[in-house]
Amino acid sequence: MLTVEKIGGTSMSALADVINNIVLFERSGEALYNRVFVVSAFSGVTDLLLENKKTGKPGVYHRIAKYQDFHRPLMSLIVQLKSINKKYKSIGLDLTLADQFIENHITEAQKYLENLANILASGYVSKAGILQAAREILASIGESHSAFNFTNILKNMGINAILIDLSGFNDHRAFTIDQRIKHAFKNIDFENTVCIVTGYAKGTEGIMREFDRGYSEVTFSKIAEFLKPQEAIIHKEYHLSTADPALVGIENCTPVGYTNYDIADQLADVGMEAIHPKASKPLEINGIHLRIKNTFEPAHPGTLITRNFICEHKRVEVITGTDKLLLIDVYDPLMVGSVGSDLHIMQIFYKHHISYTFKATSANSISIAIWERDFVKKLISDLEDDFEKVTIEEVAMVCLLGSNIDQPGLLAKSAYALTEKGINIKSAGFALRKVNIQFLVAREHFKTAIIALNSAMN
Repeated sequence: MLTVEKIGGTSMSALADVINNIVLFERSGEALYNRVFVVSAFSGVTDLLLENKKTGKPGVYHRIAKYQDFHRPLMSLIVQLKSINKKYKSIGLDLTLADQFIENHITEAQKYLENLANILASGYVSKAGILQAAREILASIGESHSAFNFTNILKNMGINAILIDLSGFNDHRAFTIDQRIKHAFKNIDFENTVCIVTGYAKGTEGIMREFDRGYSEVTFSKIAEFLKPQEAIIHKEYHLSTADPALVGIENCTPVGYTNYDIADQLADVGMEAIHPKASKPLEINGIHLRIKNTFEPAHPGTLITRNFICEHKRVEVITGTDKLLLIDVYDPLMVGSVGSDLHIMQIFYKHHISYTFKATSANSISIAIWERDFVKKLISDLEDDFEKVTIEEVAMVCLLGSNIDQPGLLAKSAYALTEKGINIKSAGFALRKVNIQFLVAREHFKTAIIALNSAMN
């Protein structure tokens, strides 16, 4: 009955609730064990180490990237992490051990970072590779810190907990991430052990090179892929709901309950991640069920995501979207009947490493929606070199998602709900599989559109 469970940073910061609502809830004796917990850093810590995920405010990493002194920020970081430690003394953390651990860890990290900074200053090596290594070293500090504290508290409660630190901080063997995971778990007695595992995993391929801040879910997924648990669970500070409670009101939405991995991918495509899409694939391929639970409602079963779930009756499962898109329209009268216009546009997008979330075509134009954060001015100038007219507009996207939404009149019903609120639909579309109906609207209408669609579907 092994489970692999991921605990997010906001939940980890409420460590007393994590222990009571996740570790101990309706469990005692042998039922405490057969569990692997993959933990994120405490809320805000990775922002201090790298950069603020939402605002972009620079952390320690950016001092290194700009050839500035990073020693003082690292010393300040020790003070801040010790301050976090104090919060957990009352629930059993050995403060002396915890403070000593983080001091030693950051002191050791500083030595590595100094070496990297010296190599970087020499000008003999690729800057990108050195800076990537710096991000990896810094990121590992946050998860090692939270995992150590969590393990220490559980041990002091009399629970047989073991820390599995995948950061490989003092392990210089050239393991891939998969090899490190396999090595770390080879002698574990799961029936008598609670495993606390760092969300960061060191590997020769560099977990942040491809996944950056999504790395902890990738570690979680890789562990589940290796251990083949009965169920994989992600504990968040909220339910995966039928709509965003902050937009529609908590009384106007409910936990989704059941859905499939395809819908999870659709959610990720508009930034509402139940799980990082690269992390979900190994679970989906291996037939491992994923449950999304609310840390603060332990009795609620949450939402179960499986490979083959199809709702038995036609309904919209989730209404979501984003107001952070740009709509780029490429027009040229020579497109009509011409083979390859779309291909040529996509080659330009590929050149600039830009993916899209929506595309619609007419005889002489192709409209493409991209994330605003991915936009570069050179994209537009390159398009203008080859096509007559290129326009760009800030937009929002609202979506109706569901494993079984192929019902007559749904498109008309949803379009009418928007029209009734005076919202003009700039573009719309859905694929043949009919699991996602998308509407592009003006950004200022985003919240109103979500509320209107949610009201129309309930």
